[in-house]
Amino acid sequence: MNAKNDTKKIMWYSLALMAFSAVWGFGNVVNGFSEFGGLKAIVSWILIFAVYFVPYALMVGELGSAFKDLGGGVSSWINETIGPKLAYYAGWTYFVVHLPYISQKPQGAVIAASWAIFQDGSISNLNPLLLQALCLVIFLFGLWFASKGIKALKNITTIAGTSMFIMSILFILLMIAAPAITNAPLLKIDWSFDTFMPTFDVKYFTSLSILVFAVGGCEKISPYVNKMKDPSKGFPKGMIALAIMVAVCAILGTISLGMMFDSNNVPKDLLTNGAYYAFQRLGEYYGIGNTFVVIYAITNVIGQVSTLILSIDAPLRILLDSADSEYIPEKLLVQNEHGSFINGNKLIGVIVAILIIIPAFGIGDVDAIVKWLIKLNAVCMPLRYLWVFVAYIALKKAGDKFHAEYRFTKSKIFGIILGAWCFGFTAFACIGGMYSENTFQLVLNIITPFVLVGLGLILPRIASKERRAKGIS
Repeated sequence: MNAKNDTKKIMWYSLALMAFSAVWGFGNVVNGFSEFGGLKAIVSWILIFAVYFVPYALMVGELGSAFKDLGGGVSSWINETIGPKLAYYAGWTYFVVHLPYISQKPQGAVIAASWAIFQDGSISNLNPLLLQALCLVIFLFGLWFASKGIKALKNITTIAGTSMFIMSILFILLMIAAPAITNAPLLKIDWSFDTFMPTFDVKYFTSLSILVFAVGGCEKISPYVNKMKDPSKGFPKGMIALAIMVAVCAILGTISLGMMFDSNNVPKDLLTNGAYYAFQRLGEYYGIGNTFVVIYAITNVIGQVSTLILSIDAPLRILLDSADSEYIPEKLLVQNEHGSFINGNKLIGVIVAILIIIPAFGIGDVDAIVKWLIKLNAVCMPLRYLWVFVAYIALKKAGDKFHAEYRFTKSKIFGIILGAWCFGFTAFACIGGMYSENTFQLVLNIITPFVLVGLGLILPRIASKERRAKGIS
């Protein structure tokens, strides 16, 4: 019986592969290449994996093991270790930081559609007002679709995500092989120390949030910790394997881009069109024209739209299903015949519409808007990781109160120090990421996260008024 059950257990290499597809994407390589000086990004990737990603992933493993029956949600970890009030704020943070992410998805769909149709970077010349108007239309469609139930969409998202993942790996393999099997006009890489050593200046430290955003999100795999064969040995092995795989992809992906683009003269529109330029040139190198770029663009259109719809529904559902009703107004819990939270969707609609419309009036061109949204997401999204480290610190403070089959460290003090380090590093990256030489963007970068998180303070007060009106203490 035990032997039979063991065959159904997840092996460490299976977990590593599952986590790899959930955490990593080709866009991360392009973002790093663009914002960290081309090939100089390699050292930054290695540093972020060593000092941040590995301890982060191993902490998630211990939390997932300690609270194996809670589905792995961060708010449930906070609820168990601290209490329901902070658990609500953790849930609210998880929900609200997805709103800038949702506002970015229509933009990604428009850019991908432009490449699928025109097969060039002409999207960069589009009027920003027109771009954001198109984004608003796509978002409103996604909001309407999300209200109709989205069960079938998960399969489409999975297929699109898997396809993009395969294309990303294929790109790296074909580019590394290109010098040997094609006559492509590749750039020669200078393998000297200066080519790879970054400059640790203000721009570097204010861009760290992009790296933190890229490697975050591994808490998604926490529910699988206790389903592993020998978690105490298998989980750390799987996470180290994950870190190595991601590091190898980041390094080889950066080298591949370095064979296409001059690190000392990175194209201004690389954040907008970089992935498409890369696949377009790859097709040229192998003599198949725009085949790769069209496949990638079509897949990306489907992926961006389906992710948009899922991102409207899932975070809201997690917030409203898991939060204590003491902190949620009754109106937000109203559902339609499809089980969609209609007033919650309206709240999302208002906030995201504002996030889509405002930059069109103060940010001059498409490339600048794309860059701003990436930076804004890199500031907002990692705020949810802070709660992971708060939960881990609380878990270590609790000592032996919670049993975990896998433990990152048995030392209470060392665990608290590691949790505080990751919390501090994340907070530093988020605050630094707000910096911009453009005053309009700087103001938006500061106001947006504070307003979004601050809105969470209002709902408990409304809920409290509702209870008092009904005579409930």
